[in-house]
Amino acid sequence: MSEVVRAKPRFGVMRLIDATGYRLPLAGFVSILHRASGMLMFLLLPFILYLLDKSLTSESTFAELQALTSGVFVRLIILALSWAYLHHFCAGVRHLFMDLHYGLNKDAARQSAVSVLVISLALTALVALKLFGVF
Repeated sequence: MSEVVRAKPRFGVMRLIDATGYRLPLAGFVSILHRASGMLMFLLLPFILYLLDKSLTSESTFAELQALTSGVFVRLIILALSWAYLHHFCAGVRHLFMDLHYGLNKDAARQSAVSVLVISLALTALVALKLFGVF
């Protein structure tokens, strides 16, 4: 007897080779950045708490932290944290509106994703200008 072997359909499986031709929509990109910014804030939380604890200890440790944060590398970490917070906040507001069933169609979702990216990057640029002493 001969049996016909049927290939099982692969639902939900996307391998790296299969994903090369896939173009992620902008809303999906914003969603991934929302998760990445949340993870970045979570991972940098000990650094923030350390800075807060040391800054509140005494005036001398506050002066030491001012000297520490004058370095470019620490300022870049603070800028990354600022971006993470601003992006996470803007994307969270977008998700709240989507929970209220506003902006669920394709065009509105793309427009809100663009607005999240533009607003969060513009606010981060303002923070960077202030952080690096432009104004």
